Amino acid sequence: MSLSDELAETLFGSIIDGTYPPGTALPPEAELAELHAVSRLTVREAVRELRVPNIVRIQRGRGTYVNPPAQWTALDPVIRAAAATPRSSAAISENLVDARRLIEVGAVELAAAKRTEQDLEQLRELLRDMREAVETADVERFVEADIAFHDTVMRASGNVFLPLMFEPFGRLLVEGRRETSAVPEIRENALAHHAEVLRALETGDPAVARKAMEDHMSQTAEDLRTHVLDS
Repeated sequence: MSLSDELAETLFGSIIDGTYPPGTALPPEAELAELHAVSRLTVREAVRELRVPNIVRIQRGRGTYVNPPAQWTALDPVIRAAAATPRSSAAISENLVDARRLIEVGAVELAAAKRTEQDLEQLRELLRDMREAVETADVERFVEADIAFHDTVMRASGNVFLPLMFEPFGRLLVEGRRETSAVPEIRENALAHHAEVLRALETGDPAVARKAMEDHMSQTAEDLRTHVLDS
């Protein structure tokens, strides 16, 4: 990693930890150079790296200002900023459920027509893991099996792009599942809906599978609002 890369990373860290919140200006170039013991050229290159995804903007004669995450144009920094935000943020939690709904409902519809017996057997095994985790109140095991269940559904769709679409969200997905799965009632609801999704996939009917996943996502959103965000 070059000096400019390291400085860009440091500045970005200061942006997402609130040292330089949206709307505020970064310190002047000369001050940043002295503060981080680098040349002004290195500072300019680091700022340029932050400008490319629109994390910052330069206002001629005034300085370099931080843009709000909603204006950033790259996925990775947005996810990193979201991961650094306390999980009490309703917008982040609900947006993640919405993103899951958009992708997973279509994925299960494809999987209903393309799943193999091997896919179904893997889902049955994961469902057994989830059931045992519910019985023993093992949150970590439940989260692991839950995420693996959905990953298996996406891979069963036969579309190589679908599993990759959620990879950048890995940390957020795990943290979100831990937060919700810590509530016993949510674990029970999730177990029941996963069983319905599996039964729907066993029928091989895309419409039935689609409805099962839509119901699951709706229950997930309702559980999030009822047991986590409003508690």
